[in-house]
Amino acid sequence: MDPKRELTSVDLAALVTELGTYAGAKLDKAYLYGDDLLRLKLRDFDRGRVELLIEVGETKRAHVVDPDNVPDAPGRPPGFAKMLRNRLSGADFAGVSQFGFDRVLTFEFEREDQNTKIVAELFGEGNVAVLDANDEVVDCLNTVRLQSRTVAPGATYEFPSSRFNPLAVDSDGFAARMAESNTDLVRTLATQLNFGGLYAEELCTRAGVEKERAIEDSDEEEFSALYEATERLTDQLSSGAFEPRLYREDDQPVDVTPFPLEERADLDSEGFDSFTAALDAYFVALDTTEDEEGGGRERPDFEDDIERQQRIIEQQEGAIEDFEDQADAERAKAESLYAHYDLVDEILSTVRNAREQGTGWDDIEERFAEGADRGIAAAEAVDGVTPSEGTVTVDIDGRSVELDPRDGVEQNADRLYKEAKRVVGKKEGAEEAVAETRAELEALQRRRDEWESADENETESTDTDEDEDIDWLTRRSIPVRQNEQWYERFRWFRTSDGFLVLGGRSADQNEDLVKKYLERGDRFFHTQARGGPVTVLKATGPSEPTEEVEFSESTLEETAQFAVSYSSVWKNGRFAGDAYMASPDQVSKTPESGEYLEKGGFAIRGDRTYFRDTAVGVAVGIVCEPETRVIGGPPTAIESRAETSITVEPGQYAQNDAAKRLYREFRERFADTSFVRKVASPDLIAEFLPPGGSRMTEE
Repeated sequence: MDPKRELTSVDLAALVTELGTYAGAKLDKAYLYGDDLLRLKLRDFDRGRVELLIEVGETKRAHVVDPDNVPDAPGRPPGFAKMLRNRLSGADFAGVSQFGFDRVLTFEFEREDQNTKIVAELFGEGNVAVLDANDEVVDCLNTVRLQSRTVAPGATYEFPSSRFNPLAVDSDGFAARMAESNTDLVRTLATQLNFGGLYAEELCTRAGVEKERAIEDSDEEEFSALYEATERLTDQLSSGAFEPRLYREDDQPVDVTPFPLEERADLDSEGFDSFTAALDAYFVALDTTEDEEGGGRERPDFEDDIERQQRIIEQQEGAIEDFEDQADAERAKAESLYAHYDLVDEILSTVRNAREQGTGWDDIEERFAEGADRGIAAAEAVDGVTPSEGTVTVDIDGRSVELDPRDGVEQNADRLYKEAKRVVGKKEGAEEAVAETRAELEALQRRRDEWESADENETESTDTDEDEDIDWLTRRSIPVRQNEQWYERFRWFRTSDGFLVLGGRSADQNEDLVKKYLERGDRFFHTQARGGPVTVLKATGPSEPTEEVEFSESTLEETAQFAVSYSSVWKNGRFAGDAYMASPDQVSKTPESGEYLEKGGFAIRGDRTYFRDTAVGVAVGIVCEPETRVIGGPPTAIESRAETSITVEPGQYAQNDAAKRLYREFRERFADTSFVRKVASPDLIAEFLPPGGSRMTEE
């Protein structure tokens, strides 16, 4: 039997009852270990020091622990822990609640200046969200952006879709839910009524019904027996009449429950005075057992932790993009009001005068509909009215805008500008969160590198010259060290001087590069021929302040070669083309009068710097340190960084075919062929080849 690593909905219902007795305790300090274990240190008048642990990683739990079992405080508290200390220091613990029958707990804290909620999501990927008094997310361990819900700093917290709660239904509702199923009794209890496998079997045993009896063969008597067993379970959970048990199999901990289970009667068990004490003993025993089985020095799962941080960053960056879009949308609405000032003013005046004369909202809406039928422009622009809010919604420039008739055009536009400013504030908060997450990610990467460096020192010969370069091509085993970066969705390379260059793979990416990533100090490159990617030479990183940089000639020439090589010049089988450079303030999405710009296209105003007859040139290489990956771009930038590289030119092999040929060549060059398969598959190589035909220059 696999040991339990996550608390069930029944466990959490029991915990809510027990933890409610700690209401009134004051919070001293908060700690965060890694990115999934939260520790809250409290002081209770009767009990003294109280330590509450909330873990949302591979193990998902929440309970009070003995102070002797608390991990040592981490050295430097991360931003999340510091935020909690600022908000909660001296706050009173006001209680805890369970969201329906879901594995979600809400811990409430009250302080004179502000109230705070901590929501622990003990399901799926796991999460902890900190909410203010208005249920707006102050911060969270994992940003979630799904079609069904959003959990992100600045957004109103959204609970997951509530599951059916079998503890809060009457007998008729219980029987109806059972009857809807097309399987047997135990599976229906487990899935349709959300008890899970163990408690579904326990209820069947307590009710004295046949577990595998089909629903269609069951009757009211069996449904009634199961409902009564459920009621008894509900009474146990709400009353706190627990008899907690820690179960062992072959002397190993496998389960912990708030009361004895008949389904666990064949296992050895140990009783406890409280469920939290049983949970504490169980997880301590579980950790001790796993440490003994592992033996020696186990390598932490850095890759999993790093991957989680990268997902968080990706989600946070997605939130930032959404905030940008929201702010742009609000500003655009305000500008549309001014652009159609007379029309909007006529609508507002009409509604305002009608209301002053006592005209009802239904009559106002009907009059606008009649006016629209007669072709009156102001009436045609009205989408509808909202009597409860006293507002009218209009369609201006294809944008739906809600207006308050009590105010004029300027006040309505000002409200939209203020909303845009508020959203920008959320964006700035999200950017700070990204910076903190990046810092945590870098710390994880440093720890991983230190660990691997220590391992290599143990296995390498002690008389090896530490300064000697490693011949990675002859190594029989090369460690894979990968770290996905935010810019990898674009074409990219780093110049010989280390500057990042980005290129669009599509019209959408061209738009993104200019709108979101082209900043002061950067340079914009494009080919003179049509069909080239937008190319941006970055002066600084996304988390660094923008500044003017003096780029070397070699950097500019490499960027121009990149722009030409990944354009239609290569695709047409030509070996040279012209490129030009402009500054960010010369690039505009607004066309000249009488002109039209396609998606991904931009107007360049002012003088350009040209790079005439720039030769195409691309090299694809494999880097082995400090990380392992495929890179590609101008040969002068790639050959110096890669352990080995292959130069390509326009040729007869389609992109995928050429990638396979390069892959086979790389496999022949490395002794560790499995390493090549992991880091330089044909698909990864193809990402760095220009569109069109190619061939290796050696061929």
